[in-house]
Amino acid sequence: MGVIGRPTTFFVTGATGFIGGKLVGELTRRGHAVRALVRPTSSREGLEGKRITTVEGDVRDQSSLLRGMEGCSAVFHLAAYAKNWARDPKTFFELNVEGTRNVLGAARSAGVGRVVLTSTMVTFGPTPPGVVGGESMPRTTARYFTEYEESKTVAERGALDAACQGVPVVVVNPTRVYGPGKLTEANSVTVMIDLYDRGRFPVVLAGGINVGNYAFVDDLVLGHILAMERGRVGERYILGGENVSLRQLFDLVDEATRRRHFRFNLPARLAMAYGRMEKKKAEWFGLYPRITPGWVETFLQDWAYSSAKAEHELGYTITPLKEGIALTCEWLHSRGVRG
Repeated sequence: MGVIGRPTTFFVTGATGFIGGKLVGELTRRGHAVRALVRPTSSREGLEGKRITTVEGDVRDQSSLLRGMEGCSAVFHLAAYAKNWARDPKTFFELNVEGTRNVLGAARSAGVGRVVLTSTMVTFGPTPPGVVGGESMPRTTARYFTEYEESKTVAERGALDAACQGVPVVVVNPTRVYGPGKLTEANSVTVMIDLYDRGRFPVVLAGGINVGNYAFVDDLVLGHILAMERGRVGERYILGGENVSLRQLFDLVDEATRRRHFRFNLPARLAMAYGRMEKKKAEWFGLYPRITPGWVETFLQDWAYSSAKAEHELGYTITPLKEGIALTCEWLHSRGVRG
């Protein structure tokens, strides 16, 4: 397509988020202009650059999307409801499914050259023990552990259907992201690393044996840009890193910080009981839960995936996990007194 090779204007949803904010920064650093969709209540922090224009609106509001895309060459759609819980589960489907449908419909009407949709690794489902999955692997279960997983899967299928109908959409599937940046729920792995390092999260779920794939945030940002430049319409690309168990991840934190941290094992049944209690507390009192049973079950599965397709077709590269964890810990320590 070549849109990245020359200065152009991109419309970005989710620009106030962890990955989206870094993507906007990288696009403008390369000389591009960005029109960033922001909700009225969203912070504009990080969107003050001279090449950045904010457009007030919402993915549920088609008119704001059309207004934002006017004059843009392409779209990065990162906005999503990616939380543990919502008082009304319909929120996941309104924002993730209907929101994506609205973005793609506006992109078709506006005649943009390409849309890169940010999905997630969990749409592929968990992997059997010892198996490393890829884009062509069918889901091993028809069950969804969370409303987030289900809604993102439905949204992704809708996007692939739209691609068959002429909408130039490319899907990227990030794995578990970590790295320097906003310490929000979207950057929960870094939050977990920080709490573990400070002795406030010594928990190892079910012995820490379950495997996940961990992607450094800077790799994901570049992966999005490569997907815009080189991705094939109607294709999915896993943007990830290395596959390790939680125990191995904590070992790397110990190595990076040069000290052994205290850990204790939390059996699965106790974790599930805690998740149920947190969910009930949320339903009864409106207090946001630390975790829900569905997310406990998610972390009791293996999610081992390969980014070989993205490496081969896009030129995607992976920061070694040991290096990425060291950079993250260094950044966390540089933020000042911690305790």
